[in-house]
Amino acid sequence: MDEFLQFARQLERLTGIDLTLYKRPQMERRLTALREKRGYRRFQDYFRALEEQPEILNELLDKMTINVSEFLRNPERWQALMQHLPEVAGRPLKAWSAACASGEEPYTLALLLEERGGVRYDILATDIDRAVLARAEQGYYKEHQVRSLPPAWLERYFRRDGDAYAVSSRLRRHVRFLQHNLLADPYPGPLDLIICRNVLIYFTDEAKRRVIEGFSASLAPGGILFVGSTEQFIGAERFGFSSVGPFLYRKRD
Repeated sequence: MDEFLQFARQLERLTGIDLTLYKRPQMERRLTALREKRGYRRFQDYFRALEEQPEILNELLDKMTINVSEFLRNPERWQALMQHLPEVAGRPLKAWSAACASGEEPYTLALLLEERGGVRYDILATDIDRAVLARAEQGYYKEHQVRSLPPAWLERYFRRDGDAYAVSSRLRRHVRFLQHNLLADPYPGPLDLIICRNVLIYFTDEAKRRVIEGFSASLAPGGILFVGSTEQFIGAERFGFSSVGPFLYRKRD
């Protein structure tokens, strides 16, 4: 067994995260850089440090995930999403922002639903990384993270706090954050909307298939899956989806 594979199996026992479900070249490069930054020549030595020093383990978990995002990223795609939201009668719209990083996407969805008006909604926002979830729950963002938002929306949904913007309780009360591993934990449901953008590209084909099957099972008939710009998938029909626009898939009835 090669050194990286042995490390991957040890890490799975320690954290429950199966590195073999991620594309190996990208993940091995990222973790090698972390190992070398900490001064360890071998993955075996690095693993012992992960067991003994929580701050090193937290650093690894943080760097395994892509935590770069911003509010209203690709505005035209969010506009298309709002046009295809399923109609719900007599109950809140139930949405899941999977692999939400530091919370920009679930808060963007909440903001757009507030602007739309007349919609009750609940948003579950999950990520594997506890540290970014803690930041998301606090709801503080730098100016560059909100640069795509119109000034009127900043005025309406944020409070200026020094060099940061704080998300208002008007949005925060609709969003619940929870740690969740897409490759190991049960999926919530039934749901009307799942947002999972720029995550699937890091998974192996087998892991990607499992996640998409899980999303399909979690969505109610007519529910929408919103994915990233490099994540359109061929053969959506075999997962029970039909394409309704770029990066948007509807669960068939």
